Amino acid sequence: MNQEQIDSLALELYRAMRQRQTLTPLTDRHPEVTLEDAYRISQQFLKLRLEDGERLVGKKIGLTSKVVQDMLGVHQPDFGFLTHAMQYESGADIPFEQPLIQAKSEGEIAFVLKHDLVGPNVTKEQVLAATDYVAACFEIVDSRIENWQIKIQDTVADNASCGVFVMGDKASPESVDFEDCKMIIKNKGEVVAQGQGSAALGSPLNCVAWLANALGEYGVSLKAGDIILSGSLAAMIPCQKGDDMTMEIEGIGKASYRFV
Repeated sequence: MNQEQIDSLALELYRAMRQRQTLTPLTDRHPEVTLEDAYRISQQFLKLRLEDGERLVGKKIGLTSKVVQDMLGVHQPDFGFLTHAMQYESGADIPFEQPLIQAKSEGEIAFVLKHDLVGPNVTKEQVLAATDYVAACFEIVDSRIENWQIKIQDTVADNASCGVFVMGDKASPESVDFEDCKMIIKNKGEVVAQGQGSAALGSPLNCVAWLANALGEYGVSLKAGDIILSGSLAAMIPCQKGDDMTMEIEGIGKASYRFV
């Protein structure tokens, strides 16, 4: 794709987000779009958000668990960008109708880095050494593509289908069993999902290493201070107004939010 097409599709996605409208899948209209094109669209989409006053605070990894891949029919990880406007703290009341369109909730582990990670060849041991702390985290994913009818190029272009995220309790990374830690999510006190660390590429540490190495191919590194969302540990949960969500991850703690 040429730069004019890249810019045009990024502007479509940006306007869809701001106006809470969905788009026909990009891959239906532009079957020639490649994964590289999609990441260029994503970066231009981010540029429009930054020009509108948002500030980059980190990155997210998507499609790391088999259950989510199977739900969406997309079978490889991807990544997107996080801005300060997407971030909430645990216990927040989140407006359901703004800015979200067709939200789904995921439970995962967030990493906050104290050192840069520069791919290629980053290992999970290096990820552990570079991590300042981890946090229990909800990612509320969203799609500007109608009915979530996405292929990998659609979700990548759409900032890896990121909506907002909620940061909860913190823990030292050395205290966490990343492979075997159990997670439980409740809505209004009823269990709606369960998972464990190994659901995300065998370990959330592997997810962050994958991201550092994938970004290295684009000349981008993970920076000290970055928040990294490492991918869902269970199936996505469809959201609605009135949800009162809580989650707990062994060895880390809890996070919660309400849709109002």
